[in-house]
Amino acid sequence: MLAATFTRRTAGAGVGALRSLSAWSAVPAGPPDPILGVTEAFKADKDPRKINLGVGAYRDGQGKPYVLDCVKKAEAFIEASSPDKEYLPITGFGEFTKNAVKLAYGVDSAPLKAGSIAATQSISGTGALRIGAAFLARHYPHAKVVYLPDPSWGNHTPIFRDSGFEVRKYAYFNPATLGLNFDALKADLLNNAPEHSVVLLHACAHNPTGIDPTPEQWSEISDICKARKLFPFFDMAYQGFASGSTSRDAFAVRHFVSEGHQIALAQSFAKNMGLYGERVGAFSLVTADPEEKARVDSQLKIVIRPMYSNPPAHGARIANTILSNEELYAEWESEVKGMAERIISMRDKLYGILTNDLKTPGEWSHIKSQIGMFSFTGLKKEHTVALAQKAHVYLTADGRISMAGLNANNITYFAESVDGAVRGTL
Repeated sequence: MLAATFTRRTAGAGVGALRSLSAWSAVPAGPPDPILGVTEAFKADKDPRKINLGVGAYRDGQGKPYVLDCVKKAEAFIEASSPDKEYLPITGFGEFTKNAVKLAYGVDSAPLKAGSIAATQSISGTGALRIGAAFLARHYPHAKVVYLPDPSWGNHTPIFRDSGFEVRKYAYFNPATLGLNFDALKADLLNNAPEHSVVLLHACAHNPTGIDPTPEQWSEISDICKARKLFPFFDMAYQGFASGSTSRDAFAVRHFVSEGHQIALAQSFAKNMGLYGERVGAFSLVTADPEEKARVDSQLKIVIRPMYSNPPAHGARIANTILSNEELYAEWESEVKGMAERIISMRDKLYGILTNDLKTPGEWSHIKSQIGMFSFTGLKKEHTVALAQKAHVYLTADGRISMAGLNANNITYFAESVDGAVRGTL
């Protein structure tokens, strides 16, 4: 009995000693992810009226995940061809990157015709940004400073910071008007950003605000970047998904290239093809000529090889099948237009209920003028807390909602809940 007690005590002491000697004992707990935290709270809620407006993924009119018909057909085509499971090259599926670049830059792009766009497949848009940041950190011959819009997608800062960049902000959102703070944006890029700084630009459907510059404003931004020798790095995660037109959503990218900028571009096919879990993307750079492109390509391989060696094949095959098949491409354009139009219709309906039906205090026209999946509603933190606790409606603390989470079955309840939160009667 005594021996057994001694053994238990020494065993317990041994565990404690091991814990105190752990190599990870000084590792602090990281802050919770704001988006995942919203989703976790939503999942734990048992109320049948609950709504999750935090997640950045498209939902159909019934609130369900949506697999595009053209994707199903592409997968059937791929399965019938019995592809092998061999490794892709370091820079991925060459036919896919060729077609991804054509989609982004346009068939009439001068650098595309000249064969001077270096491109690689990536692990969706995040991977494209990480490859680009790592490449610029090694090979961009100027100060390692990047300017992000304020606010920007939450992952932009750690991606560039972890790649060795100093991250700074330029003005973007005007909380007073719930619109673009264009004068302050221009002043920051003209007066505060040192020459040769990298400037991160959302090509369309700015995340998280849903506020995009007009074509005329994009032209001014291009002129400023040229005058100040700023390097444009575009993040294009929503081509086609914002307005319903792949050409219209690529305006900024194509305009900058036509003006002679040597841009960097991160593309994602998560939203516009619904390939969230397949992680399909591309990173590209405009170079001076095919010889320079070849050298850049070789260095992209050196960046990628120790990161993940080579990308997955299945999603790239799906995207390429759609992009390279005339019938599937036309069907995809129709489907992505339909997704964009459903979100636009939710904006119109939400605006109408708040303004005309409920006469909710405040001005809500920004709901319609913003574009893409997200909307900066103007709701304050106390409103979002009340919505979660009393109405079972979940959104981020800054008032951003995913318009894709709204549908005919829940939009009236959401609008009534917002009205109650704003009036303080919820």
